[in-house]
Amino acid sequence: MPYALFCNEAKLSKSYPTEADVWWLAKQSGLVVDAATDEGKPAPRPVLDNDYEIRPCRPEPQEDPAQNKLDAERQAQHDIQFLS
Repeated sequence: MPYALFCNEAKLSKSYPTEADVWWLAKQSGLVVDAATDEGKPAPRPVLDNDYEIRPCRPEPQEDPAQNKLDAERQAQHDIQFLS
């Protein structure tokens, strides 16, 4: 089942093949912050900012999660080249 980024009940991103793909996109977008662990360990763990969450979802009609992933990777590569 594909995954997407949500805030409350609103779907904010396209659908992607895995939860890890959406985490990567959220990190690239600056939506991931480090938080202290509940166990009081010194190492922070990544969490989503504000009320964002990653959940399984159905893709929109005519949407291809695998193609969305490829498009996001190409865009990230383009952005890196642009900054260089």
